[in-house]
Amino acid sequence: MQVENSVAIITLNRPDKLNSFNREVAMLLQQYLDECKKSKKIRCVYLTGAGKAFSAGQDLEEISAPGGQNVHTILSDQLNPIVIRIRKLNKPVVAAINGVAAGAGANIGLCCDIVVAAQSASFIQAFSKIGLIPDSGGTFFLPRLVGLQKSMALCMLGEKVSAEEAERMGMIYKVFTDNHFKEESIKIAETLSQMPTRALELTKKAMNQAYITSFEEQLQQEEILQQEAAGTYDYKEGIRAFLEKRKPNFKGE
Repeated sequence: MQVENSVAIITLNRPDKLNSFNREVAMLLQQYLDECKKSKKIRCVYLTGAGKAFSAGQDLEEISAPGGQNVHTILSDQLNPIVIRIRKLNKPVVAAINGVAAGAGANIGLCCDIVVAAQSASFIQAFSKIGLIPDSGGTFFLPRLVGLQKSMALCMLGEKVSAEEAERMGMIYKVFTDNHFKEESIKIAETLSQMPTRALELTKKAMNQAYITSFEEQLQQEEILQQEAAGTYDYKEGIRAFLEKRKPNFKGE
């Protein structure tokens, strides 16, 4: 992990294994996300992969090795805690899908707040190919992104989805050409890092809550969170800047 312009850049770095998750990678990512949560210097997280893949998902060699970890341990100790940390992180998380995102790799990417992809990237719910079900939040997020019928077909058939098709169906936010992908995707993270961080955190809380509440409950939740946002320094700075017709200088406070 490296920090530039208030952005924590986290790179999945097992390019020879298509950045598949083993225990070491999963636990390190959890550690980095915890550090991002605590650091006042970090105001946005940018998650990407090294080489030609974002992540091919769980390292199957680790499972099949003699004395290897079982599925329960991998999910409960390694993959699910990553998804939970991303959703509860008090800062926005940008997933920059630089190449293939398969299985748990796809779903960890899709659980992030803003997902962008290189034109050559692709997504695949590869689980049915080996007799498993989508995990790492796949059955939760995918239907909410693209609808039940489309997500059911993608999960059962295990079809590869191009980055452009993913954008068309609402699975991701935007696609950039390969030549401009790094520049344009990091620009999104840097923009977020200069915005009112507490308001973004509260927006994320409201969106998370919307999955499980009724309309009336959500209105009440918005009221509570809006009052909290209105008490921040950045809200007051935003108002001053608007009245003074200048660019606001947000501090993330």
